[in-house]
Amino acid sequence: MSDNRIELDDVLRHIDLALDGMCATLEALGDERVNARPDLPGANSPFVIVRHCCGVMEHWGATELAGRPTDRDRDAEFSSSGTVAELIQLVRSQRARLAADLASFDGAAPALRAQERDGFSAPERAAVATQGGVLMHLYEELAQHRGHLDLTADLLRVHEPGGQV
Repeated sequence: MSDNRIELDDVLRHIDLALDGMCATLEALGDERVNARPDLPGANSPFVIVRHCCGVMEHWGATELAGRPTDRDRDAEFSSSGTVAELIQLVRSQRARLAADLASFDGAAPALRAQERDGFSAPERAAVATQGGVLMHLYEELAQHRGHLDLTADLLRVHEPGGQV
């Protein structure tokens, strides 16, 4: 008889697909475009978007799943820049840290700080009340930002000579 639970490895495979897709987009853009911002008010560069995703993994893994301190500087994520190789290395190391943060994962267990979510509505707080909910939220953020990254890359390519989306 099935208990209808999703296995941790299944969620991690989807997280890896999102991260691998981001890295492929970064590699296709190259160093010459990874720090460029589309000509739109408030637009972020591809580097910023993926750097922010690493911060998201750090925050949720550290504070909600592992209970370890973190020195994440969210504001600095939005002014960051660098090379594709540096960013891909950061993605890989942050993914490894997430694996360590999940060492004692129990999807049904309460998240460590779920009730401290400033700015979250009651339904949003309920969605991250368990470790499983936190992991799904983390995946939600990565999937959302992967789409954001792909749209940003398309906008950067379309303004190049002969650029096509």
